[in-house]
Amino acid sequence: MKKSIVLGITGSIAAYKAAELTSMLVKKGYEVYVIMTQAATKFVTPLTLQTLSQHPVYVEMFDSPQSWEIGHISLAQRADVVLVAPATANFIAKLAAGLADDLLSATLLATRAPVIIAPAMNVGMYENPIFQKSMQFLKEQGYFFVEPDEGRLACGTTGKGRLAELDKIVSALEEIFSAKHELSGKHVLVTAGPTREPIDPVRFLSNYSSGKMGYAIAQEARERGARVTLVSGPCHLEPPAGVDLIPVETAQEMFDAVIKHFDTADVVIKAAAVADFRPRQRAAEKIKKDEAVMTLELERTPDILQHLGDNKRDQVLVGFAAETENIVENARAKLKRKNLDLLVANDLTEEGAGFGVDTNVATLFFPDGTTVKLPKMTKRELARAIIDQVIKLLTTKKRMV
Repeated sequence: MKKSIVLGITGSIAAYKAAELTSMLVKKGYEVYVIMTQAATKFVTPLTLQTLSQHPVYVEMFDSPQSWEIGHISLAQRADVVLVAPATANFIAKLAAGLADDLLSATLLATRAPVIIAPAMNVGMYENPIFQKSMQFLKEQGYFFVEPDEGRLACGTTGKGRLAELDKIVSALEEIFSAKHELSGKHVLVTAGPTREPIDPVRFLSNYSSGKMGYAIAQEARERGARVTLVSGPCHLEPPAGVDLIPVETAQEMFDAVIKHFDTADVVIKAAAVADFRPRQRAAEKIKKDEAVMTLELERTPDILQHLGDNKRDQVLVGFAAETENIVENARAKLKRKNLDLLVANDLTEEGAGFGVDTNVATLFFPDGTTVKLPKMTKRELARAIIDQVIKLLTTKKRMV
């Protein structure tokens, strides 16, 4: 049976791209039902979308019904996914406020299907804190976002706000259809990447972490139906669609962001490579190389994982350990010391493990003494194995309640 997609089109100049998007979805075998706002009809005609979708296009809330069905209710129930592309700042604000003053907004409020939103707007509107607050609120309610690309915009400026590439939007939609939803209703908090501890305005202490492992875990958790918050140190990766990204720089900033979201999290997976030390004093000006030798005094950074282990309630807590010697002893000691439910240990001396590569070699350690040694696999495959174990741990905790 064909999957049904309700495609909402709002009044953005990018509305013309909805014609190609409709054509792509129909060619892939989906049933596409189009709802246009009045403003959208100023950019592309309903007849164009009707021809491409091979279904009537819906615009008015109070059009004479073509059958006994109530328009927004029947469309909401028919949808396997609702996709709004492009979505204007105005429409997103209305949705965040719970308004239902046109057919599209009423349909979104009535549907129980997953909703994907692909914003398109001027960079100033996108960066406006009021809009960001609306988008953040909707993410917290479980709406998926395919965030806009950077580039030249219709207004002539350059920045973030251009409708995401259509392939990226279709990919996000197909991930929802292919996903298992074992984590539906769960909040997963993931950390990724390195931290940077400033020495002076131009230098910092850091490590080789690329963030690939944490980002893969975040994507896998999202595809399994979770609401995902990704706290990421500096890296050059595209955040997975539908994930709430919180960028940070220092260990202290990561600590603050994690603690802020810890109480609402069901699962915390600490994949970040957090710096253990930072300079005791940060120089206000660039340090000149006047001396042949410079001594840098260091102090400990906050131990995020230890704090979580000491203060967790019924959350599943997963930690990582990158080791070069005494892997088993060090992993078991850390598992117990940090009060973890699962520890993922990497032997950095093994080929295909470590920072910056697309593969990993890991052993999973559990509090009951069980270990699972995994073969070399891609980081995405390892992310899948970790989330599989997390789901089992959640089930076990639920039985114990």
